[in-house]
Amino acid sequence: MSAPHYVPADPVAKVRSYSSPPRRPGSWLADRPGEIRGLQPEGERLGAHGPDGGYALKLARRFEDSLQLHDREDPADVLAGGAAVAMKRAASFGRAPISEDLEVGLVVWGFLDANVDPELVELRREWFEEVSGHHHYMELRRVADAVPEELLRGTAASIKATYEENWRDCLDLTV
Repeated sequence: MSAPHYVPADPVAKVRSYSSPPRRPGSWLADRPGEIRGLQPEGERLGAHGPDGGYALKLARRFEDSLQLHDREDPADVLAGGAAVAMKRAASFGRAPISEDLEVGLVVWGFLDANVDPELVELRREWFEEVSGHHHYMELRRVADAVPEELLRGTAASIKATYEENWRDCLDLTV
C-alpha cells in the first residue's frame, strides 16, 4: 500500500508486497459442533433445506436434561430426531433453526411430556431406533416427514396445545 507523499521513505529500501501465510499441515475436517456428519444424501426424502441446519444439532444439546425418556430410548436418537423436525420447521420459514424449533420437534413426539401416552412411547421406540447414525438417514427423514408442514407453520404454543389435546393430530403416520 502506498504511503502519502509527505511521509519520508528510504528510496533504496525493499518494497513490501503481499505474501501468503504459511501453509497449514493436514486437511480440513468437519469436526465442529454443528456439522452434519456423513455424505450428502441422494434420492427420495431429502427434506427441506434451509440455512445453517446443522445448528439445530448444537441447540439440541440444551434439551438433553429435559427429555422424558423411557426404556430403550437413546438420547442421541431422540435429539437427532428432534433436530430433524426443527430443521424442517426452520426451513419452512426460510431461516436457521432456533431453540423454539427444537422444542416443537420434541413436543410433537412427546419427549417433553412426563405423562406421555404409552402408545406413543411404543411408536417412538420403533421410529427413533438408531436414527442418530448417518446410515439410518431414511429413518430420520421419516421421523421429520411424519410431522405435517402445516402444523409446523403454527406457533409453538398452538402446536403444544394441539399435542396436549390429541398427539395423533401432530403426526402423519402414513409416511
